[in-house]
Amino acid sequence: MTPTATQRFALFGQPVVHSLSPRIHAAFARQQGVAMEYRAHAVAEGAFADALAGFHRDGGRGANITLPHKQAAVALCSSLSAAALRADAVNTLVRRDDGWHGENTDGSGLVRDLADRHGLDLRGRRTLLLGAGGAARGVLPALLDAGVGEVYIVNRSPARADALVDVIGEPGRVHARYVQDLDALGEFDLVINATSAGRAGEGPRIPLGVFAPRSAMVDLNYGPAAIQCLASARAAGARAIDGLGMLVEQAADSFALWHGRRPEADAVYQALRLDGPPNASAE
Repeated sequence: MTPTATQRFALFGQPVVHSLSPRIHAAFARQQGVAMEYRAHAVAEGAFADALAGFHRDGGRGANITLPHKQAAVALCSSLSAAALRADAVNTLVRRDDGWHGENTDGSGLVRDLADRHGLDLRGRRTLLLGAGGAARGVLPALLDAGVGEVYIVNRSPARADALVDVIGEPGRVHARYVQDLDALGEFDLVINATSAGRAGEGPRIPLGVFAPRSAMVDLNYGPAAIQCLASARAAGARAIDGLGMLVEQAADSFALWHGRRPEADAVYQALRLDGPPNASAE
């Protein structure tokens, strides 16, 4: 019997040294009996296009994309899913005959984690979204589809927050605000940190007054990078959720796009939770 050829997959980003994605996909592959290689590649901003072209020449069949390349990946795709097009950001690449097909599984992964794993009812929640980069772009459309109420985007660069509002195209529901406005925005039922500031040891400033009674704080980072934001939430009496579940769920969606079947994500999530993940952010 001829052995099944090993297919090549990868993660591209900077930094990726602490990424759990190779471990997650190795666990999925064992679970599903799939022969695959999955490696993390640290690629500096501006070098992504060449790195991806080399990966394809070497037989690469699919990839995950993390910061800072999620928006750059859009321009390298010959086709885009509705989710990727709406977010103007790609976190999953699938090789097709006519080139790379871009998908975005960040939003579906987050909503599945919050709704199914944590039992969070997202409907009508007044939402504060911190950050306007690739992670924020990936999750915002899915949150809107899941029924959250008004969303206020706060970013260090006001221009990026304004650009995200323009991409979403729902000005009556999605609003850009500035960091200095945080204290005046009132209370929120859902607060999401989609910045990578926690990686540098200093997360975004979150006034305790933004947390409404029975609110939830979701940090798309996990491990030590999420400690500061989640501690602020707990101090305000809010529910605190990190990004590990989202990471596993979006990876399972990527795996399904590549292999045609979705793995059992919860077993992998529970194993990682028991081990304690390293410092990283959702990919």
